[in-house]
Order: sequence, then C-alpha cells, then structure tokens
Amino acid sequence: MFKTPLHRLLLIGVALLLPAMAVHAEDPPLVRAKNAVRVLSEIMEAPDKSIPQDLLRDAKAIAVIPDVLKVGFVFGGRRGEGLISVKSPDGTWSNPSFVTVTGGSIGFQAGVSSTDVVLVFRTQRGVDSIVNGKFTVGADAAAAAGPVGRTATASTDAQMKAEIYSYSRSRGLFAGVAIDGAALRIDYDANEAIYGAGITPRRIFEGGVSNVPGPVVDFRDRLEEYTSR
Repeated sequence: MFKTPLHRLLLIGVALLLPAMAVHAEDPPLVRAKNAVRVLSEIMEAPDKSIPQDLLRDAKAIAVIPDVLKVGFVFGGRRGEGLISVKSPDGTWSNPSFVTVTGGSIGFQAGVSSTDVVLVFRTQRGVDSIVNGKFTVGADAAAAAGPVGRTATASTDAQMKAEIYSYSRSRGLFAGVAIDGAALRIDYDANEAIYGAGITPRRIFEGGVSNVPGPVVDFRDRLEEYTSR
C-alpha cells in the first residue's frame, strides 16, 4: 500500500503524532492544577532549599508553572501552563486563575527541556498587569533570581529592588533564576472550563466564584499552609 518513501514518512509522522495528541487530550485544567500543587509542595518541603517563608508571607501573588517546555536551539519556542493566586486585602489567598507563559529567557539548555517555574510577585503593580490579561517579566516589572533557604535576609541589594523573584527547577535542582521577556497571560479558555463562561480574572481573585473543584481549591489551600508557618 505504502510503496514510496514519501508515503512511509507520512505514516511514521502520523504514528508519532497520535501519542502526543492523546496526551494533550488527557491534560485538562484539573490535571494542570494537580501538577501545580505537586510542584509547590515538592519545592516547599525541600530542606533549606525552599522559597523563604518571609518572602512568601509578604508576596502579593504567586504563579506556579509546571513543565515549561523549551524546544529548539537557534530557533525554537517556550511554553508552559500554570496557575496564579493573589493575596486578598485580608491576607488570605484567592482562588487561582489559569495562566500561560510563553517566550523569554529561562536559562534552558539547547535542545528539548522541561522546567518548573515559580514567580513571586512583591508589588501590586505586577498583579494589576496580570489582572488586565498579560504581563511581561522584566518589562512590566523588574525581576531577579530569588533567594532560597529559611529567610530572605541574605538577598543582595539588586534582588531587594526587584518586584518579582523568579525560580526554576530542572532535573531536581531548585534555585533562583533570572527570567526576562517571558509573557504571562490569563488562560481564558481554562478559566471558562473551570469557573464558567464570562468569569473575569478580577472576579476570580475577589472571591466571586463558587463550586470550585477540589484540585483548584487545593492550590489555594497549600499557599495558605506555607505562608502561615
């Protein structure tokens, strides 16, 4: 049937694409929420290598983006999907909005790699930008590699002036890393799938949603746990 090399190549291409399509079909927003909870828990439970507690307590928002994928060498792309919660006026954490991150320099190796990324927002300005739909690290607010350990008191002057602390974890290693140019956007499709049609990020952050699925609530609850220690 497939007698020519071109036909054989087409058959091989379809065979390779089918598993990838299946994985994508099995990756709904709830799976993303579970992965974000897993990443946050693994990072915060690492002895002396977690995000400092005082930094978490003072944060205005926290984004966790598991498995940011980089493909390519000279030309390529980066993309990840995660969640972001903001600190409410009463000091509690909001339900999370779904977000995507694209582009930017995240210190990857050439080739194909997958890295967990955490962004800790220290000022309200960055939060306001993401509420409006899009935020670019380094352009809308200054970013620096975040400190790790029990406290943030050892931070340099340059770090302390940053509005965002950024971290990454690759191959089990977790550390602060400089991230510039990465665009963080609200994922309206995922939000609609979880919260319903017409729900804005502001409404999510201000507590105007109900019947939130357990894995999504779990992300908020883990933030409450780690910031109350």
